[in-house]
This record gives sequence, C-alpha cells and structure tokens, in this order.
Amino acid sequence: MNNIFEGVLHFQKNIFPKHQALFDQLATKQNPEVLFITCSDSRIDPNLVTQSQPGDLFICRNAGNIIPPHNQSTGGMTASIEYAVAVLGVRDIVVCGHTDCGAMKGVMDLENLKGLPHVKEWLGHCRSAVEVLKAQGHELEPAQLNRLTEENVLQQLQHLKTHPVVASKLASGEVRLHAWMYDIETGGVCCSNGEDRTFEPMATHYQPDD
Repeated sequence: MNNIFEGVLHFQKNIFPKHQALFDQLATKQNPEVLFITCSDSRIDPNLVTQSQPGDLFICRNAGNIIPPHNQSTGGMTASIEYAVAVLGVRDIVVCGHTDCGAMKGVMDLENLKGLPHVKEWLGHCRSAVEVLKAQGHELEPAQLNRLTEENVLQQLQHLKTHPVVASKLASGEVRLHAWMYDIETGGVCCSNGEDRTFEPMATHYQPDD
C-alpha cells in the first residue's frame, strides 16, 4: 500500500493544484456525457484509454462488464444505469470488454467455479454469448476467448436495451450505444455498432466528426 499512499500525497501536492479550476467546477455538480461500462480488471483504466478528464465519464465496473437484463429486483448496475440516463442525461453508453478477460475464462469453464457460487451465478448472465458461439460452430476453448469476449459485449448491449429508461431514450434518439473491445497488449480499441457483429479498429469505425 505504500505506493498508493505516496500516490495520494503526490496527487494532493502536485496534481490537484494544477487542476484547481476544474475541481472547483466539479465540486457541486457533474455533467458526464458518457456512461462507460467496463470490467473490474485492474489493467483497464477508462480515463487513461480515453484520455478523458474527471467529470467526463460516469463509470460502472464489474467482473465481465455485465449488464443483467432488467427485472423488478434492484441491483447496483440497474440503479446506476437508471441514474446515469434519467438524471445525468448521458448521451452515449459504451460497453467495453478487453483481451485476456478472467471473467470470460470463467464462463468457458463454469464447472470449475463450484467454490465461487456468487461468481458462477453472476457469469450466468453471459450464457447467451456462449450459445451464440456454439450456434456458429465454435468450441469453448482458449483460442475463442477474444471471440467470446466480443460476443459478450454485444449481448450485454442487448440486455441494456431491456432497461426501460434506456429503451425510451433509444426510441427518441437521445442515447447511442457503443460496443468496444480493448487490447491490453497493443492499446488498440475495436468497435462495433452492435448490428453487424463485426469489430473494427476505432480509426475506421468512427468518422472524425463523430
């Protein structure tokens, strides 16, 4: 923890003062434009990858960047999505998976998670991604890890659409959905519009004026 303590002290002494005006502005309100849903993996830093500032992203993280389908039971993801869309008025929602995802490795071998009942149940929300791969003739093996991760991102977008607040904003064109895949080793980000299921490099997926 020493490096963490030292980091906080460095932030307070050297970083915070340089951005005093920004933090003064953020002290009593936030107005993020993007809800960014990604994995809890320690190797993923949304602000670093997007080069965004405090206040730009409303970030939700969990194992496997999972979005449970909407139901009548309140959960942290459901409440956070509702708040981000209905109260903060985010205009874009990104679901970002990543290479070498431990959650997706777990999905490939759920039987080995018997000692982790809550993890196993949580990863059950990825079943549709597994079924899609099987329907396409793929085996659940290490070589298909990235493919499964991409499909999981697409399936979580489908789950997102079941949330009433998201569905209404999509119908009115007030919210856009984005599927991303981050490569830890190269820093590359590939994207899909969720319709054609193909992930392309960000530079070719988004036009400069997007």
